[in-house]
Amino acid sequence: MSAPSNRSPVSSAPASPAGFDLTPPTPDQRAALVERLSDEERHVLLSHGTEAPFCGGLLDNKKPGIYACRLCGLPLFQSATKFESGTGWPSFTAPFDNAHLKLVQDTSHGMVRVETLCARCGSHQGHVFPDGPAPTGLRFCINSVSLAFVPEGEGLAKSVQDWVEEGAAF
Repeated sequence: MSAPSNRSPVSSAPASPAGFDLTPPTPDQRAALVERLSDEERHVLLSHGTEAPFCGGLLDNKKPGIYACRLCGLPLFQSATKFESGTGWPSFTAPFDNAHLKLVQDTSHGMVRVETLCARCGSHQGHVFPDGPAPTGLRFCINSVSLAFVPEGEGLAKSVQDWVEEGAAF
């Protein structure tokens, strides 16, 4: 006979290698999160828009911390991977965790590009190009309004529910 277990039941929610819940928001959670967005944030995140270059609030941010999805709070990039690309949008060489981004071919506007979406909520973040600096050679070109900055030392929301309850970064 085995001893009783003191461990909590294992969650069946999908988790990233970094330990973040990748379960998409429920319709009620999504509605609450969308309600918090400005018109510009809604346009970029939900309608695959692009903010004007050189005007985003996070373009010149040099503080240490994490850049999370504005809609659901999933960490997408670390400040250590941010660089000045001269394009007018925040640029990064690598994601926080590869599992946190979904990459899809984008053939809009007569171009062939790779769009970056939040892997948890599906919101549009920007695009990735193969012209970045070492070590990856990638440039994740991301809209400032798609991101919420979480300063170093502040806790990160592990799930959509955490983000909903905290009203984080708003």
